[in-house]
Amino acid sequence: MAYYPHMFLIKQTLLADTVADPEGLACAELTRVLPPLKRGAPVAVTAGSRGIAAIVPILRGVCSALRHAGARPFLVPAMGSHGGATASGQEALLAALGITEESVGAPVRATMETVFLGETAEGTAVYMDRYAAEAAGIVVVARVKHHTDFTGQWESGLAKMLAIGLGKETGARYLHSFGVAGLRRLIPATAAAIIAQGRVLAGIAILENAVGGVWQIAGMKAHEILPKEADLLALEKTSAPRLPFSEADVLLVDYIGKDISGTGMDTRVIGRMRIPGEPEPERPRIGLVAALDLSETSHGNANGVGLADVITERLSCKIDHLALRANAAACGFWERAKVPVAFPTDQEAIEACLASCGRPTGEVRLCRIRDTMHLEYIAVSEALLPSLEGSCAVVGRYELLFDELGNLSDHHHFGTQLMFSASNSSTGG
Repeated sequence: MAYYPHMFLIKQTLLADTVADPEGLACAELTRVLPPLKRGAPVAVTAGSRGIAAIVPILRGVCSALRHAGARPFLVPAMGSHGGATASGQEALLAALGITEESVGAPVRATMETVFLGETAEGTAVYMDRYAAEAAGIVVVARVKHHTDFTGQWESGLAKMLAIGLGKETGARYLHSFGVAGLRRLIPATAAAIIAQGRVLAGIAILENAVGGVWQIAGMKAHEILPKEADLLALEKTSAPRLPFSEADVLLVDYIGKDISGTGMDTRVIGRMRIPGEPEPERPRIGLVAALDLSETSHGNANGVGLADVITERLSCKIDHLALRANAAACGFWERAKVPVAFPTDQEAIEACLASCGRPTGEVRLCRIRDTMHLEYIAVSEALLPSLEGSCAVVGRYELLFDELGNLSDHHHFGTQLMFSASNSSTGG
């Protein structure tokens, strides 16, 4: 029988402030900043592919505010090349996130057709989803957070949604062709060009707390979007969840997926960028990463799988290589799309990492997380305990237990409050 490190359940104290009524607040914030509209005016509302907290009630509140203002809102998938770069695939992605006409009170209009809107001040092309371009105006709804490719004044948020999300595959591929330095410069420039044309009515920015809830919802007039987004990004960076250590030998990640991060796993969390010419994050430094599964909501798009060193056959079998190829081609970051060696079971993947990390099993600094969005509850080996930083509490002992197929027996519910409460009585180790 294989021997595994003694492990412990850990709870991090993270920012947990939560908006009580996201639908009502989204409606009120948009009403506050919305300009007068002609009765019956069709207004496009952006909906992305990320798993944003409370996104359905937020979009419902936005559409409600638009209807009360006399407009006819509709949703457009604003997700670049995601969904296999097809209209049906993008509509299916929204449905998987619960975003449908029935749930938000507005129809979904999906197309991959784009309209050329002109050029930025420095001469780069601007593309936009045809339905959005033909609308009377756009309300851009997006989460503001750090980007997984670069650091800048604007990263992932409303500007990116306008420039890349609404640019569909054509715009996404074009902007990514300028490389990381180009993205840093051209995302805000493209967004500014769209705003300058008077196409954007208002913006709704979402900040999440560190435990997967909504922290803030902020309405912005069109001219406020770029300056206010920059301020919100700086605020988000002070509260984003992180792993509570600077070094580890092995990281086990239960799920990767596009609903979790654009790169499947948040590059800032795992300390891996994997973009030639771009510096890697200073921390954390992790020897080996094992990715065990692909989220169902990702619909087979395993972009970012190349950030892992080993995966399971369960994950490998779920990869839609057409979707992965479309995403990789649009962004041009091929290292992240390389599929690692796949092991038949969780147990074999984990044991391969333990055997090759260069330390005796009892000294391996091992961490297990559900995914890179949910870091309140994690499991760490005894050797990693002295390295923990911040506000961390030991909840109890923990064991890596496998079912008869060799997969982790708690795979489907690891990282939830219920699982950890139930595990406190375990003798573990």
